[in-house]
Amino acid sequence: MNREHIKYAIIGIAIILSAYLLGRAYTYKYRSQDTVVVTGLGETEFESDLIVWSGVLTAEAAEAADGYRRIEQSKRKVSDYLAAKGIDAKQVVWNFVNVDKTYQTVYSANGNYAGQRFTGYSLRQEFSIESTHVDLVENVSREISALIAQGVSIEARQPDYYYTKLDDVKLSLIERASADARARAEKIAQNAGTGIGAVASARMGVFQITGANANEEFSAGGSFNTASRHKKARITMRIEYRIK
Repeated sequence: MNREHIKYAIIGIAIILSAYLLGRAYTYKYRSQDTVVVTGLGETEFESDLIVWSGVLTAEAAEAADGYRRIEQSKRKVSDYLAAKGIDAKQVVWNFVNVDKTYQTVYSANGNYAGQRFTGYSLRQEFSIESTHVDLVENVSREISALIAQGVSIEARQPDYYYTKLDDVKLSLIERASADARARAEKIAQNAGTGIGAVASARMGVFQITGANANEEFSAGGSFNTASRHKKARITMRIEYRIK
């Protein structure tokens, strides 16, 4: 075979290969469009079954020892109060006492900064309660300020609410969202005069937990509300189905 024949043979092979590749590309494009993509939603509301409540006792004194005594007195009153309300002492966790020196800024007669003067000590002791008795602890958190009349310096925080069976909720929502997506896809296919085939791909959205009656914005990374006792969970499923 001379060079001229070889050249035409190579050109012919190139033409055939190009036609094959173009055909494959067209077929792939056609098939990739032969699907429908839908987003299904799963939602449910539930009530928290675990409460975590915390507070802090405070005291200020010229001597650290006096501050400790005040903290201990407040601690006994709080412990007695909680026990009287039916809270087991084992559920109350007391942290160590934090002691800080306090200073007062001093200025000269003409108003210039002249340094600081030691004034005493500031003490803080935090405590927390974790319980499945949500009603009980919730009521105590609202009434704890009654101890202020007994000389207890206390700062009570808002309770945090949790649910111990979130994995079950999540699995249930995935099923609901998938079923919702399937129903949407079938409706679209029915209107187009065709049917739904196998799943081509599926992607789960972020797991969102908000207050049941709160107007909260959803977060791209997922939200996890702990401030509300009554919550709403939400999840989406983006599913691509093949068309029959």
